[in-house]
Formats: sequence, C-alpha cells, structure tokens
Amino acid sequence: MAACAKGLEKCVFSLRLLRNLRLQNERFISTSLCRLAPAYNSEEPPKFTPPPKPVIIDKTQTVASLRKFLSPEFIPPRQRTDPFKFSIERKDMIRRRKVLNIPEFYAGSILAVTMADPNASGKINRFVGICIQRTGKGLGATCVLRNIIDGQGVEICYELYSPRIQKIDVLKLEKRLDDNLMYLRDALNEYSSVDPDMKPVPFSPTGEVPFNKMKVRMRPKPWSKRWERPKFNIQGIRFDLSLTPEKMEHAQKWAQPWLEYDMLKEYDTSKLEEQILSEVQQEMSK
Repeated sequence: MAACAKGLEKCVFSLRLLRNLRLQNERFISTSLCRLAPAYNSEEPPKFTPPPKPVIIDKTQTVASLRKFLSPEFIPPRQRTDPFKFSIERKDMIRRRKVLNIPEFYAGSILAVTMADPNASGKINRFVGICIQRTGKGLGATCVLRNIIDGQGVEICYELYSPRIQKIDVLKLEKRLDDNLMYLRDALNEYSSVDPDMKPVPFSPTGEVPFNKMKVRMRPKPWSKRWERPKFNIQGIRFDLSLTPEKMEHAQKWAQPWLEYDMLKEYDTSKLEEQILSEVQQEMSK
C-alpha cells in the first residue's frame, strides 16, 4: 500500500508539472504575438474620432422661402442718380436684414408687425392688417397695413428698415389682381377686416404664391379717387354694381392709349435684378 501511494503521488506531481509548463508556453506565445503584431501591420492604428454633435432643429421657426425673390426696394429707379449711392444703401439694407428678417410679401398679404412704441403699454405694439400698398426705394421702403377696429378703418404706414421694428410675420401670403389696394378705403369694411388673433396660414416655400382673384364691392360715391378711370387700371373692383354703363363709358374719355407704346416709360430690369440678387445672397450668406 505504501508503494502504491508513493507511485500515485509521483503521477499527480508529474501531471501538475506538465500542466504548469503548458500554461507557461501559452502565455509566452500570446505575449510574443502581441509584440510581433505591430511589425507585421504596417498601417497605423486608427485615430479616435469623436461622435458628431447632435443637430437640434427648432420646429417653431417658420420655413424660409426657397423661391428667388428680390424685394422691390432693391431695384433703383430710372433717373439720373449716382449708382454709388444705391450700392451704399444696399449694404445698409443687407446689414439691417441680418438683424431683422423681412419676409416675402405682396399687396394683399396679411402681416403682423411688432414695433417698439414708447407710448404703448409694455413699449411694444403689434398690429395685424392687410397690406394695401408697398412703395419706396432703398432705405425709404414702406408698407401700409389696414384693418377695421371697432367699425373704424385704421391704417399704419411702416418703414421696413426702421430700427423700431422688432418683428414682421406673414400670417397669410397671397397676391391680388392689383399691385395697389388703396381702393379698399372706399370698399365695404368686410374686405379689410382681419382678426387680430389670426394664426399663420401654412404655405409652400417652393411652390407658386397663392393668387386671390376676389373682386370687392364698393360703397356708394363719393370715393377718394376716380378708380374707374383707365389710368389706375383697376381689376379688383365690381364696377358693374356701383356705376352705370353710361358712367363707365364717360370714364373712358380720360384714357391714354399711347402710353402702352411708350418704350421710355419702363425699362427692362431683368439683368439688373439678377446681379443685385446674387450680390444680396452672397452678402447674406457671410
């Protein structure tokens, strides 16, 4: 029994020794491979690249128009003036537009203008109305908003580049049959009434501007101007409901058909508009 026990102990000892040698060989091979790996791989290990920053999209902001639209005040009038003066004005206008967003709108669009007013409570005045006129060139560009408040017509003329204007919102973008809607002063009040709490109407930034072909009904005469005369070329009034055919025929006596063939009255501004539009886009992108 003693001899068997000694033989068993020798076998166990020899097995433990072989196991320890095997583990040492495995560790030596693994460390040698790790040291030789950079020698076989000629390429450098990839550098650490941090993950991209998350893009935060503010869905409350209105979508900017993607149409090629140049505000009419950028086009200088045709007269003997110094072009250097208009280039200086354009720089000031672009500098102001970087602070104040002046959106695309036309006569007939419904706007909401927020303006700093020292005489109002809170020193901020917000007026909602329909744009009936947009005139002026350069820094003197203006727009007139009209609304009916307590049965009385109220009009406010805003200077678009005034430092007192804080925000201009387009609640409804559309065009009318005429570029000047000053005849709404003599029309029924329902055509100038706008809800002060009106919510913005969504529009497509790439499609065509909605066109409103509505014709208004006028109040009985007298009017502020003789809108039936051909020199105004009004298309948005129902004259058949206000004037007799004899009066409409009498108004044609003041027609000036030769002005249609006057080539010096207006001039082609397509190339000038493209040049100014590219200049404005470059400056706004800086």
